[in-house]
Formats: sequence, C-alpha cells, structure tokens
Amino acid sequence: MVETVGLENRCTGNRTGGSNPSPSAMQSRNRMDRRMFLNTAAAAAVASTLHPLSAFASPEEPKIAPMALGLLISPYGAPEDTIKRVRDMGFSNCFLSLDGYIGKFTRDAAQQISKLLKKYELLATTVEVVGPEPLAWNFTEGPSTIGLVPPNTRAARMDALRQVSDFAKLLGVGQVQTHCGFIPENPADPLYRGTVEAIRAIAQHCQENGQSFLMETGQETPTTMSRVIRDANMQNLGVGLDTANLILYGKANPVDAVEILGPHVRSVHAKDGKWPTDPSKLGEEVLIGQGLVDFKKVFTALHRFGYTGAITIERETSGPQQIEDVKNEKLYLEKVLGEVLS
Repeated sequence: MVETVGLENRCTGNRTGGSNPSPSAMQSRNRMDRRMFLNTAAAAAVASTLHPLSAFASPEEPKIAPMALGLLISPYGAPEDTIKRVRDMGFSNCFLSLDGYIGKFTRDAAQQISKLLKKYELLATTVEVVGPEPLAWNFTEGPSTIGLVPPNTRAARMDALRQVSDFAKLLGVGQVQTHCGFIPENPADPLYRGTVEAIRAIAQHCQENGQSFLMETGQETPTTMSRVIRDANMQNLGVGLDTANLILYGKANPVDAVEILGPHVRSVHAKDGKWPTDPSKLGEEVLIGQGLVDFKKVFTALHRFGYTGAITIERETSGPQQIEDVKNEKLYLEKVLGEVLS
C-alpha cells in the first residue's frame, strides 16, 4: 500500500467532516496509501455501460518466466500512467491492489485495465482488496478491524471480495488475495469457526469463477493458516506469502514459514522488515537487503516446493524515494534469483 509524491490519497477525504482524523483512522489511511503506487488523481466514477466479454482478456495473454519479478500497483485514478510505469521499470507482470474500485467494479473499468495490460504487454497475476474500512494496521486495533475475522465488518469484506473476484474474471486473472486477519490460534474460539466459514464461502465463489483464493500471511501464524486450509477443505484455497509481514507481525521467520506453507504458496510479495519491538506497533518495513528476510533461503525453499509464480515487489515508501527503492530492490532480487535458479 504505497503512494508517490503528488499523488492523491486513495482513502477519499475525511469522513468525520472538517475535523482531524483519529489515530486509528490515520493508521488505516497510511496503510492503504502505501499501495497507491503512482496513482495521480482521484478518478470520476466509471460508467457502467456493458461490453461483450470478447472485449476483455483473451487466451493470448503474455506469459511470464518462473519466479519472474513483478510489481504491486494500484491503478485506480490513473490506470495508464500506473500500468505504463510497470513496463518502463522493466517488469513483465503486476499484482493489482484494487480497493479504490470497491463499489465501482464496472465492465468499463475492466475493459480499460484489460486494454492497458495488453498495450504494455503485462500480465496481471493476482488481484487483491482488503477493505472496506475501518482498518487499523497495528496490534491494538488490528484484531478487531482487519480481515474476515471481525464479525462487524465480515459481510462487507465478503461482498468486496466477491466483487473483485467477478472483476478479475473479466480481466482473466486467476487469483484473488486478501488479509484474512488475526485468525485465532485456538480452533475452539467462536471467531475461528465463523472465519473459516467465511473463507470457505469466498473460496467457493472464486472456484465458480475459475480462480484460486489466497490468504496473505501476516496476522496469523503459519500453523494457524495451515489449519484453516485443512478445515476449509477447498482445493482452490492457497497462500499469498508476504516475506516481511511474517516478521513485522512477529509471527514467524519466513524461511520456516515456507516449510509449513510451501505446498500451498501461489503468490509471493517480496518485502523486508524487522521484528516488532513496541508491543503496540508492527515491526519496521525496510529496503530489501536491509532487514531480516533471507531471500536466498526463502527462494530456494520455494523453488524446492515447485513454486513458479511471480515474485512481486512491494515497497512501502512514497514519492521519488519509492521509485528509487524499487529499482534497487529489483537489482538485488535479480541477483538472488539468478543464484537460486541457476
């Protein structure tokens, strides 16, 4: 969840009127902002004129090499500038963060993105939504606001995931991902059963659309996520491995997590970070190579498990620094992947 200098906030405006937002609202807004990669302005609502399915993704989409580097982007507001930048930076694929489109997943929007992906010869590997709000990315309010765990927001999150699944079908994208939240480690916890049922329902919807549904690592332990996969019992339910989130949330070393979740990993976010030292705040996300993730060991383990999907860079800085960071991270990861794949 990123932004760059001069780009507008994806969270549109202060919902409390003219007053200053609360700390939890700011935490939520900052987290959402970080995936706003090169998004230059708030878009007008997209028209809902229908188009034939033939106007969207075709079977002749570009393919990517095993473990090809990609970039996480949010195209809402400036889709062409955003998608073009991915190609300009030398990537072959992208991961679409689409919270800006919640409630506006129209066929016109799908046609626009599909045409741009084809124009710039890019493959969209996965789509994701984490909203709607509230979302507080910390240890104090996060358990009651993030993912499918909180009962108060569960129905709205499930609706958003069904929307993005249907939208992804128009784009020809076969993977839908989200944060499921602080899933209880105790399977007897009442929240556990409700969360598993919700995950199963979304996986079933994705299955009907010919897609996988991926749980992004972060708020839960790898063992808990493995248990959910078993208990939900859906063949299309998998894992979106975020290498840094496991550390930022203090849940696991990503190398060890791959040993538990490796057979289920279907997407990867390359990100680096440090353990949390403040019990209220997540650990610090840092430039790849400056944190605690051993990328060579992670990639080696993934390769051993037969992973061939994209390695998606997600850098949570903003402005020109973000662009510079992504360039440096791309060079770093290319070297590591060269060693692993050779």
